[in-house]
Amino acid sequence: MTRQLEDTAEPARLGAGRMPGMERRSAMDAVRMRIGMAISLGLLKPGERLPDQEDVALGLSVSPITARRALASLAEQGVVVRRRGRAGGTFVADSPPTDILASLSASPAESQAVNRLVDRRLLFECAVTHYAAVNATDEQLDELERLTLEMAESTDWSYYHRMDEQFHQLVGTASGMGTAVDVYHATLDELYDYFIPYPIEKLHKSNQDHVALVAALRAGNVEKAVEVARKHVDILHRTMFMGLTQDAG
Repeated sequence: MTRQLEDTAEPARLGAGRMPGMERRSAMDAVRMRIGMAISLGLLKPGERLPDQEDVALGLSVSPITARRALASLAEQGVVVRRRGRAGGTFVADSPPTDILASLSASPAESQAVNRLVDRRLLFECAVTHYAAVNATDEQLDELERLTLEMAESTDWSYYHRMDEQFHQLVGTASGMGTAVDVYHATLDELYDYFIPYPIEKLHKSNQDHVALVAALRAGNVEKAVEVARKHVDILHRTMFMGLTQDAG
């Protein structure tokens, strides 16, 4: 389920205690990077309205105060603009400073480290999916299906990400693999720290994998379920920021 959001005097350090290559940065700087990279890669367009501050926090799994500080910092640097009034909110600037956007990028070493993290999740995903096809209860399958419907109806990346996280956490729980599930959940949490905002159309397309996975789990088709899960995670090598950055080059 979605992690509890807490305001802390000392923001968590992104990358602390993680695999080599992961940079250590504050939670606020991590949010700045994730939004900045989404703009640089054209995933967030000039003039596009960001979700409300609270939804940004929930969608990026950070505290509200972290989201507020990150958005305020980006506004000060001209990356986003804030407008008041009935149609107000936070919008991507029409012409964000290129030098600022260039500074909000992951290093090659960090991109390589995230690729390794995707591989780690791929291994765990296949294992938990195998056992979820054997052990998932009707109640768990019904909840997984409900989450696919929630994702299909979502209108922004923030809400989609929250439902997506719940979906994959529940697949792990449904596997019944005991303490091994905790390791899988920890890997998910670590990887979610690097997800960046995506156009909702692309996320809706990704949700088709979730629908196919639930169908395979209901049928108890282990082979089909594992193959759907494998492809769903393996594509992250090309659709997370490191793959998009490579394509852009």
